[in-house]
Amino acid sequence: MSYADKVFVDMCSDILKNGIDTKGEKVRPKWDDGSYAYTIKKFGVVNRYDLKKEFPALTLRKTNLKNCVDEILWIWQKKSNNINDLNSHIWDSWADENGSIGKAYGYQLGVKHQYKEGMMDQVDRVLYDLKNNPYSRRIMTNIYVHQDLHEMNLYPCAYSMTFNVTKNKETGKLVLNGILNQRSQDILTANNWNVCQYAVLLHMFAQVSDMEVGELVHVIADAHIYDKHVPLVEELIAREQHPAPKFWINPEVKNFYDFTVDDFRLDDYITGPQIKNIPVAV
Repeated sequence: MSYADKVFVDMCSDILKNGIDTKGEKVRPKWDDGSYAYTIKKFGVVNRYDLKKEFPALTLRKTNLKNCVDEILWIWQKKSNNINDLNSHIWDSWADENGSIGKAYGYQLGVKHQYKEGMMDQVDRVLYDLKNNPYSRRIMTNIYVHQDLHEMNLYPCAYSMTFNVTKNKETGKLVLNGILNQRSQDILTANNWNVCQYAVLLHMFAQVSDMEVGELVHVIADAHIYDKHVPLVEELIAREQHPAPKFWINPEVKNFYDFTVDDFRLDDYITGPQIKNIPVAV
């Protein structure tokens, strides 16, 4: 059975059983009807996925890989903060009349900074170091920029990636690992979406750097299930689990900026039915 399913079921069960209920507390998010969106939350959830063994897509319900990849390319490759460059509507609630989400996400990755080696943005700095300084302990990105928070329509949730290179003792090949830091996560709507996105990102960076892919470690400071999501989560984690799908990445792509959504695929992906009309707190 899928390891991602086991991680998800264990995490949700722990939150529901041992989490803290914020009902009655001062919270920011609200539902469409104006009522406060309370959560059951756990602090400091850490999940590990060995991408050499399997791709971490849930089989309890389908995670739409194409839309996941489209958003990760929007942020990391296009470095865009405008929803008109995105093919889904997941950011519509946070965009202004021109489609901008402010100085958030892709905007921050596209800002150039002065390094000893010259001017580079954060993505190009990662690519440079993976090629020239793979054992550096400084290969990381951060889009939680305090001076620009007031110009962000939504503060970044997944805000930092730390990349670390090890070596496969059997093959001698370098192995790329990553830690995704997330300040907050809506577990039902976003957990496996983000896991799949950053698993794909690691695969992309590993391939263009001539490395093997290794572990993705996901650190969530505030892992929460919204009050209106509890019955949906309870039904979801009780479902039948299936074997993990097979992940395909186009082996011909050697430049990070050449990837498209069509260069990725999940084969033999058997899932339970999709959950529709999930209420989203804003």
